Amino acid sequence: MRSINIKLRFALLFTSFVAIILAISFAFIYVLYSSYREEDYFNRIFIEGSEVYTIFSEIKGDMETLPAKFIQEVHDKTLVNEKLFIVDTSGKVVFKMPDSLKINVQPIDRSKFTKNNSVYRYTDAEDAQHVIIYFPQYANYVHTSGFDKVGFRKLKTLRVILGGVFIGSLFLTAIISFLFVNEALKPLVRLSLQMKRTTEQNLSDRIDVPSSKDEISQIAKNFNAMLERLRKAFFFQKNFVQHASHELRTPLAVMLSQTESALHNPHTIEEYKKILESLREDQQQMIELTNSLLLISQYEKIDFQDDWPQIRVDELLYEVAEIAQKNMPDMQISIEFESIPEQDSWLTIKGSDSLMRSVFMNLIKNAYKYSTDQIARISIAPSKQQLIMHFDNTGTRLTPLEVEKLMIPFFRGANAHGKKGFGLGLSIIQRIVTMHGGKVDYRTPANKMNRFTITLPTIAN
Repeated sequence: MRSINIKLRFALLFTSFVAIILAISFAFIYVLYSSYREEDYFNRIFIEGSEVYTIFSEIKGDMETLPAKFIQEVHDKTLVNEKLFIVDTSGKVVFKMPDSLKINVQPIDRSKFTKNNSVYRYTDAEDAQHVIIYFPQYANYVHTSGFDKVGFRKLKTLRVILGGVFIGSLFLTAIISFLFVNEALKPLVRLSLQMKRTTEQNLSDRIDVPSSKDEISQIAKNFNAMLERLRKAFFFQKNFVQHASHELRTPLAVMLSQTESALHNPHTIEEYKKILESLREDQQQMIELTNSLLLISQYEKIDFQDDWPQIRVDELLYEVAEIAQKNMPDMQISIEFESIPEQDSWLTIKGSDSLMRSVFMNLIKNAYKYSTDQIARISIAPSKQQLIMHFDNTGTRLTPLEVEKLMIPFFRGANAHGKKGFGLGLSIIQRIVTMHGGKVDYRTPANKMNRFTITLPTIAN
């Protein structure tokens, strides 16, 4: 089944709303007019009965029998299908109009008439309206009825008019709404065509942003921002592959060169040992690089797990610092609290123990490797909402351009010259911290000081 396009959908939706509003309005108008017609005709019947009874009461004493023709001649206003008769309290008919009127007088329920209410009215099954008036001075009941033929004809005409206006209004609304929607969505159509032309080859191109500050303009801005993020992602991916290939190719080339030299040139046992040690070092370097690449690839597929256990971050940090101290004896590590936590939950997060160990170990190694005094200073600032940890060292600060590329795989700053590494540690750290709902920042709070800050949500949050 073919789906309805957005233009037609909006036009139909708007037309439906108008149809509902018109239907309610017209129904209200018709009900009000019908009620007005009924009330007006009841008043006419009441006036008719009152006037006839006034004439009857004035002249009945001068005539023994009062013919209806005489009153009709005196009173020329009559109703359609008018029937009028007067009965006394005993139920005897004392007057009827017309004279040929056959009356089946029903007992009158006198409870319907009180001092404050001397009129009773109703409508029968054939839409004829009846009014019974009680005149206590003569103890007579005047029963008058009629059929509002003109009023019902007007109601029928009103139905035709309202129906025609309803259909015409809907037709006109449908046309206008479709034209309006078509005009309103033109910028969106142009935006769609520009998006369609966007491919991975022209991610640097940008779509036109309308001068108006409406939703279309906001969509265009957001799309351009998305293109910029995609361009950077493709650029980083391309550089990642190039750097990975280069990092793998270099030790392989060195290993091949050393192997060929050992095969084609005679060497002493000591020289062969040196060549093998060099090959082993290159192999270890390749293993480390391969493991780092596998970690990055693996962490891209891992997300936060609800069943991860709770971790006391301070205890884990002390354990990692102790291991790092054994591996790097000349390094000094200081850990201090900026404030005392009110509860243990302020120091507890939900996460993976092994992954967080990797984060802390990498940050401590970086603080040691790129410091000038081999001192790593760690400060913890606990709170109910989040746990903040600063990893500081004294050394060459990074430039703003280096900070912007700091988390890119294989990127190494100017302070990394002459130091072993692949530039993958911070990329791994960022992915793990993000996985735990936190963030990593780099700042330079003082001269010749580098600070990496990790912010993690606590279980108390």
